[in-house]
Amino acid sequence: MGESGRVRRILHCDMDCYFAAVHTRDDPSLAGKPVVVGGDPASRGVVASANYEARRYGIHSAMPASRARRLCPQAIFLSPDFPRYRRESDRIFAIYRELTPEVETASLDEAYLDVTEHLEAFGTATAVAKEIRRRVREERGLTVSVGVGPNCLVAKIASDACKPDGLKVVPPERVQAFLDPLPVRRLHGVGPATERALAAMGIATVAELCARPMEALLARFRSHGRTLYEYARGIDERPVETQHERKSLGTENTYREDLAHIEAMDEQLEAMAEEVGDGLTRRELAACTITVKVRYPDFTTVTRSRTFAIPTTNAKRIGAAAKTLLRRTEAGRRKVRLLGVSASTLVPGTMRQLELFDDG
Repeated sequence: MGESGRVRRILHCDMDCYFAAVHTRDDPSLAGKPVVVGGDPASRGVVASANYEARRYGIHSAMPASRARRLCPQAIFLSPDFPRYRRESDRIFAIYRELTPEVETASLDEAYLDVTEHLEAFGTATAVAKEIRRRVREERGLTVSVGVGPNCLVAKIASDACKPDGLKVVPPERVQAFLDPLPVRRLHGVGPATERALAAMGIATVAELCARPMEALLARFRSHGRTLYEYARGIDERPVETQHERKSLGTENTYREDLAHIEAMDEQLEAMAEEVGDGLTRRELAACTITVKVRYPDFTTVTRSRTFAIPTTNAKRIGAAAKTLLRRTEAGRRKVRLLGVSASTLVPGTMRQLELFDDG
């Protein structure tokens, strides 16, 4: 329910195999073939995205690319092109914002839309969802799966349930029946550790979770137990956050006394990298590009950047890159008045799993 007491109409729009789909659209010769976007299968690269033709062989994201090659030797491996994906994302989100100003960016290819107060032109949320799917297909040559529900939780689960290229509507009176048979891991906030803890309590499905009293969940999970209790009942009061998509995240310091020694600068960069990495993790984002900013006592300012093949949230990796970039400046030979570290070209946080296999 919204603040006015009205039942909300929330859409969750999730592009299908987004990275691979963009490449296939732009190169029609790839149509119908197994396409894998990610690192080099001859090294320690990993899979970032795979189309459904490739998934039929058991290929999935975060899998070592070498294993994907063994599963499907005929697969076509492509390097990620994040600037291209971002440009396309901007065009897709422009379509969403033509239909409602209340759009929350979850990632490059995923958004929540609140259409509760914006149904004049279409009458129903279902009609808006159909219009979105039509326009994305006709104007961008891509497909999007859309879930419709009374809140973000239900809309997200509904879009997952109808992929690929589907539409799933869950009206308020059908929420519990929709959720009950699902495994608990389908609920937002239930990761592997929580799933294992619930399994130890004999809870595998949402219906089984729903049967447990709040007191039992609070005793085991503390404050998170209340969230589990509510989500099992389809209760989710989170609003659609309409702030603009974050393009970068960073921190910088201006020093009262100029830094003269590279070792002292390294210590500052490591601390800033920790702050940036923590900020990315909390926002469920990962960064492709790390930039170091250096300002000398005469106020001359320079920046140096590095773009990773695989996005990261890892503070040590960010710090190591920052220190390498610092050595591409005159820092150490010249004193430094200001240092900064920023992360940009941000992508979904799930991509950070891939860095485990990246050569860096």
